[in-house]
Amino acid sequence: MFVFSAGCLWGCMGILVKTMNEGGFTSIEVAAFRSFFTAACMLAFLFLFRREKLHIAIRDVWCFIGTGLLSITFFNICYFYCMTITALSTAAILLYTAPAFVMVMSFFLFKERFTGKKIVAVVLAFLGCVCVSGGLAGLQISTMGLLSGLGAGIGYALYSIFGRYAIKKGYDSLTITTYTFVFSAIGLAPMINWGHAMSCLEASASELLFLFAICALVTIAPYILYTRGLEGLENGKASILASVEPVVASLVGFLLYKEGMQPIQVLGMVLVLLSCALAV
Repeated sequence: MFVFSAGCLWGCMGILVKTMNEGGFTSIEVAAFRSFFTAACMLAFLFLFRREKLHIAIRDVWCFIGTGLLSITFFNICYFYCMTITALSTAAILLYTAPAFVMVMSFFLFKERFTGKKIVAVVLAFLGCVCVSGGLAGLQISTMGLLSGLGAGIGYALYSIFGRYAIKKGYDSLTITTYTFVFSAIGLAPMINWGHAMSCLEASASELLFLFAICALVTIAPYILYTRGLEGLENGKASILASVEPVVASLVGFLLYKEGMQPIQVLGMVLVLLSCALAV
């Protein structure tokens, strides 16, 4: 339920992205805002209330470099680049190869078994995400588009991998989430046009409370929930359950932004939910 809830909350990300895009923020600035806000909030919370959770051993820093730089930062760079050179639906389809990457990496690194049930679930999840993204009709993609999209999928998958290592070393989900976004913020900082970002932030001053609240809802909460869920669930199953994200994203678009809903998208939602049921 922790992982499934995390996927549902990630599916609401469009609310934050649309609000910030309307305020003039670029996609990479939205990603940086999420990382800086999350890191600042988590550091402040732990310093005030759970100071013992701030301690990490120097020898374990690589785990958080993995979740922060190699996963969150790398994923954002690849995904946003892919979206600039391919269709948004194509980028989304390539991103949802992540559960397959998680299963393969977990097989070699953590000896998680391939089972027929898990393979069917991951195939259903991918097909469902393809359908939710609009299907393969008219799909055109360049070599760089393919590589950057698959890079986004790998980056997305790496959070489960490095998060698992951190959990095995005894770190709490609060600690993992905090240092993930500390390193993600460090990685994204050089890529931001700070003058433009600050001018957009000043222009959005009246909406800051709303932005902070939504950012907490779609970033802080789901990452804590997902990481906590990994403590009692295999990586492969967790990544399949998190595939509910595009289903919720489509429902948010339909209900809040009057976006169309095609029969193929409804079919995709059913397939994703079936995959989640199989994963459990």
